[in-house]
Amino acid sequence: MKKRSLGWPAPVLLLLTFFIASARAQTPPPAGGMSLSVAPAQRAPWQEHLTLGPGDTLDFAMYINDNFDQPRNDVVIGPDGRVTYLEARDIMASGLTIEELRAKMDAELGKYYRSPKTVITPVGIHSKKYYVLGSVVNKGVYAFDRPLTIIEAIGRAGGLETGVFERNTVEMADLSRSFVVRHGQKLPVDFEKLYQQGDLSQNIPLEPDDYLYFASSGANEIYVLGQVLSPGTTAYTPGIGAIGAIASRGGFAIKAYKSRVLIVRGSLSHPQTFEVNTHEALDGKAPDFRLQPRDIVYVSPRPWARAEQLLDDSTRAFIEALVVTYTGAKVGPFINPIVH
Repeated sequence: MKKRSLGWPAPVLLLLTFFIASARAQTPPPAGGMSLSVAPAQRAPWQEHLTLGPGDTLDFAMYINDNFDQPRNDVVIGPDGRVTYLEARDIMASGLTIEELRAKMDAELGKYYRSPKTVITPVGIHSKKYYVLGSVVNKGVYAFDRPLTIIEAIGRAGGLETGVFERNTVEMADLSRSFVVRHGQKLPVDFEKLYQQGDLSQNIPLEPDDYLYFASSGANEIYVLGQVLSPGTTAYTPGIGAIGAIASRGGFAIKAYKSRVLIVRGSLSHPQTFEVNTHEALDGKAPDFRLQPRDIVYVSPRPWARAEQLLDDSTRAFIEALVVTYTGAKVGPFINPIVH
């Protein structure tokens, strides 16, 4: 493994950024003002419109005739998203806010009681999830039980994986290839700036269904994507070229633009790109392009003239390949579309 010298060790910088973030969060608000941490203007849209889902736990009671009556504690919303309270049976709660569910309950119970007012108190919100996978200590799906930032989510997952090289502790995560996906889009988070420079602007709040993936710095593979018969990874071997990598994944697909192939190397935020004239390589007029570990070989379905035209497509294909493959192996089918 190649050792990189980047100033202070990344774990130290992570701790510093965490303590700075905590200190800022605990700074007293101005006299007469409201804490920024609870100011409504600072709340994310999902917090402003928090919806219920399967597994969430609620307490119910009914306010009728100036009294609270018929309490039911720890009522769990079922896997089908429905909940039952008194005569209001199998009410669809999934996707509703507390107020919307209360209105539904009042309407249903109004068939049996005079002017009922349902009181619903959330006890545990378990339906909101986020994913932390790749080179972290504790990979998996986590309940979104409180507002979280990236640093807090990584800390909850036990931090990034580390190894030992020449008696020094080094990161096993390739920060340049790590990413956050939200609603099918890669967010502009630079993990190198966050970890290596302590740039807290990269420590963004997370939202339900966010997907954090930390690529492995030890991955000895090539990613062959786009219009090939079997898109995916192939093992890196010394001397492997672009043509050989494409052949290892079944060769070109019918819709492939075969004249030119894009190679993407290095950081997803600041990649190096190379163009390979496959006709010249196949005709023996030029040598095959030598690949390096973790290179992306992308075959386009359409003609292109500049690498910039394909960077977004190749990045989306890379992220989707990692997410679908890794999540399928570690977590199970990922239901929502990943990247579009």
